[in-house]
Amino acid sequence: MQHFTIATRESRLALWQAEHVQALLQLQGHQVSLLGMTTKGDQILDRSLSKVGGKGLFVKELETALEEGRADLAVHSLKDVPMELPPGFALACVMEREDPRDAWVSNQYASIDALPQGAVVGTSSLRRVALLRAIRPDLKIEPLRGNLDTRLRKLDEGLYDGIILAAAGLKRLGLASRIAQVFEPSYMLPAAGQGALGIEIPSDRDDVAQALSHLLHMPTFLAVSAERMVSRLMGGSCSMPLAAHATFSGDSLELHAAWGDPEGAQPLVQVNGKAAVYTLEQAEALGTQVAQALQAGVAKNAAL
Repeated sequence: MQHFTIATRESRLALWQAEHVQALLQLQGHQVSLLGMTTKGDQILDRSLSKVGGKGLFVKELETALEEGRADLAVHSLKDVPMELPPGFALACVMEREDPRDAWVSNQYASIDALPQGAVVGTSSLRRVALLRAIRPDLKIEPLRGNLDTRLRKLDEGLYDGIILAAAGLKRLGLASRIAQVFEPSYMLPAAGQGALGIEIPSDRDDVAQALSHLLHMPTFLAVSAERMVSRLMGGSCSMPLAAHATFSGDSLELHAAWGDPEGAQPLVQVNGKAAVYTLEQAEALGTQVAQALQAGVAKNAAL
């Protein structure tokens, strides 16, 4: 038995995720406490992440706690974790994925298709903006920042006709009833790592890695590794309108990726790849193949 401290953001969803990992470790007999923290990503709400430093704003303070020994592990929504971790840190565990899809939430309209022309949709994700532009170029897309409860409150105050959120977060907090429509990946492709929880540790903490080993879900780990390789090779950050989503069919991993223009000036580029995947190296090789095809498609668009 060991005592571990989990560094976590203090939003309701982040605390749910940390408490979920805490409970699983306690079932092994470990003592586990939480260290709640507010990150810069939580504090800066008047500007898009792409303009103030990207996804790393959600993890930097947590990594500092790991580095200083105030915490032993940090639990993240994997889609918020930068593609490259700083030296001295490791992504020790990826847990079984929740629903990776995007969800449409509206108090008036049952679907995107039901929206009248010029309706206001809230999202600050450039990926979602680009995909929305391809589906409904007539819509007015407005920024939407804040934690999940804040975003829902802004919708309920009438600032938007509807908003797009990750289905996983709504389901984890028991808010699935707020979902009016779940977008199939063929309609709106998810972000790399969406729906999965990643656990970050100092890279020299073999004891923590061992304690987490039974929480690792290998099919999810391989799928998100392929997705994150696409994002890494495309220069992955929240300032990029990139989607990547992989699913297993038997031993074959099928990876879909898309690159769009948030301004709608260039057509959406979509690429698919498929390979037998059993190892991390094979997953990353598939991600590399798809990224290269995507880069070629983007370059072709730019030359038109």
